Amino acid sequence: MNTKMNSMRKLAAVMAVVSSVTSLTACGAASTDEADSYTRGQNNVQYNSTEAAAGECAPADYDEAPADNADFEQNDEEYNYISENGYTAVSSAPLSTFSADVDTASYTNVRRMIDNGSDVPPDAVRIEEFINYFDYDYTDPADGEPFAVHTELSDCPWNDETELLMVGINTKGFDAVLDERPAMNLVFLIDVSGSMYDDNKLPLVQKSFSMLTDNLTAADRVSIVTYAGSDEVVLEGADGNDRKKILRAINDLEAGGSTAGAAGINTAYDIAQKYFIDGGNNRVILATDGDLNVGLSSESELTRLIEEKRESGVFLSVLGFGTGNYKDNRLEALADYGNGNYSYIDSEKEAKKVLVDEMSGTLFTVAKDVKFQLEFNPANVKGYRLIGYENRVMAAEDFNDDTKDAGEIGAGHSVTVLYEIVLADSKMELGESKLKYASDSEGVMGDELLTVNIRYKEPEGSESKLLTYPVNKSLYSDKMSADMNFASCVAEFGMLLRNSRYIGDVTYKDVSAQLSKYDYSDDDYKDEFIYLVNTMKRRDTNFQ
Repeated sequence: MNTKMNSMRKLAAVMAVVSSVTSLTACGAASTDEADSYTRGQNNVQYNSTEAAAGECAPADYDEAPADNADFEQNDEEYNYISENGYTAVSSAPLSTFSADVDTASYTNVRRMIDNGSDVPPDAVRIEEFINYFDYDYTDPADGEPFAVHTELSDCPWNDETELLMVGINTKGFDAVLDERPAMNLVFLIDVSGSMYDDNKLPLVQKSFSMLTDNLTAADRVSIVTYAGSDEVVLEGADGNDRKKILRAINDLEAGGSTAGAAGINTAYDIAQKYFIDGGNNRVILATDGDLNVGLSSESELTRLIEEKRESGVFLSVLGFGTGNYKDNRLEALADYGNGNYSYIDSEKEAKKVLVDEMSGTLFTVAKDVKFQLEFNPANVKGYRLIGYENRVMAAEDFNDDTKDAGEIGAGHSVTVLYEIVLADSKMELGESKLKYASDSEGVMGDELLTVNIRYKEPEGSESKLLTYPVNKSLYSDKMSADMNFASCVAEFGMLLRNSRYIGDVTYKDVSAQLSKYDYSDDDYKDEFIYLVNTMKRRDTNFQ
């Protein structure tokens, strides 16, 4: 280990003790070959770049490559283990069932690591959250329909023996279906414990909620609950247009003490119930680094607590902040089991994206308990592999069970899913079973490859509705659309970061080349992704 890296690690240890890291600000990509035209902060306790001048985001010089099982320098950050989905033989399991997921926290968290020159723990990479971070050019639903469904089938870029299937669903924004948005009853649940002292924690939380406050009206209600060693109601039932009162309460917050998150959750839901708006958007917005250390603090304890709270009709948005002691596993569990969504805020730019630009998707649920079930035709499909969604996989029988919780989708949100499909004539061996009593129902030998089934409930409903969409062989095209090309590149990037056994010989250079087939420069976030790919390509080249 060279002297520079040792010095960095000593610095990290000291910085962790005093809980002081430098704030992160936004950065995007100006081109695929040159440095950025705007800056994301380059300093944290894992890596210190002195190369980024004002207005620039130059790629860092890396001195050594992380090994496949590197000692990741994330201090006390915690991520749940992910066992990557493998290939499944249709003869043994023709149904693939999973919950929808619109969370994006994994992508922005990993983006932060790459920007700061840090190693990326494989379990921090949830590929579905990478893919769903971005917008795709899906058509709006027809009148009276909750979703528009987009399907596309082409050659898989990383495996010559498989095809790649993309399934995307899109919802309408509120402006397309309502003259005005419903009133909001919001409870800001803010962690003000000592671990939130750093600039990229409580100060960024305050800036984030201030942005949201600027978009509230007199019909809205705002309450603020804080928690540290104990919980406190700082503001209760304020009119949404009383910005001075709300901003004063936000800006007066200070960090200090231990973290009793469970007490704060209970109080926040109680306040949300007290000011509940029938037909409105009733939601708790939790802002924290997830480092709970008093009272209920384990993932299982928090899961049980939030499962009880979701029955109240109050939804949940989880906003993660900070580095070093970040507990991604706990925050993901809270969102998954609490009728919620989960974002990671690493900059004011990201706060604006989540709480202003995409406010309707973040804060307004239009469909809950959304489940997918794909049924594959064994006559035409030998096997399949779901890319990502590992912690969203459900038992086949859960699809028709309305008591089983699943994901929520907000207004204007889209969900994108990728599958590797092994066609019947593929040379790939899957060890499929030879069943004596295979289905001989009418149509099994036809052109259908599979059927996409979707179940969902209205936000205040208890009975699900079923949508069905067949996919035929004729869908295949040897040329991907710009959307599918981009989504497949995001999947490849995620698999490379995870050291996936299924990525084959693909490199970051290959992903960069594939991205160059289309011009994505009109989308700042896609342009920024291209910059990340090229950053990793340069790092990969330096390691060879």
